[in-house]
Amino acid sequence: MIERNSTKRLLLINRYYKITGFYPFLKDVAVKGSIAAIAFILVVLGLELFVLDINTFLNKLVSTYSPRIIFSFFLVSETALGLIPPEVFIAWASKSVTPWLFLLLLATMSYVGGIISYIIGNRMFLIPSVKNHLENKIARHIANLRKWGGFFVFVGAMLPIPHSVVSLASGLIKYNFKHYLLWALFRYVRFAIYASVIFKIF
Repeated sequence: MIERNSTKRLLLINRYYKITGFYPFLKDVAVKGSIAAIAFILVVLGLELFVLDINTFLNKLVSTYSPRIIFSFFLVSETALGLIPPEVFIAWASKSVTPWLFLLLLATMSYVGGIISYIIGNRMFLIPSVKNHLENKIARHIANLRKWGGFFVFVGAMLPIPHSVVSLASGLIKYNFKHYLLWALFRYVRFAIYASVIFKIF
């Protein structure tokens, strides 16, 4: 009986996601993510061939700036709507003495940055004018979050939708914080997958 109820529930959930357009949305984001990844690789190769030696540039970053400065800058970037793609920092980590430790720290900074964005969004209720402005700016993300809940947080953590924007939207609509924290852990998975490729390139 329990198994039958579970199957029925899964079928209902699947039907709901079909009706609300989750699967086409997921496919669209995945395709755009693949294109973005290919574009990133092509840009890197183009820079390497025609503009500068990427490895030399990354080594200079490592020798010029302390890890504390880079990590702090990355935390700000991940909190402020993802100003710089994480791939740049993953490439930087590849040149450190302990690349996987640095990667873990970067993933943690990204995770913490998302939490800060969530808290900022949550506190926006105290300033109605700012709250209304933000809701209008990210209305699409808020609508998707209300439709798909944790799965949309998962998409924001794994695919090229700014994680901080999804986190901000989660705070704005007061999405369950514990559930947010669990789904956002997939941020670590994304960093590990990207690093497995980027570390080989650099």
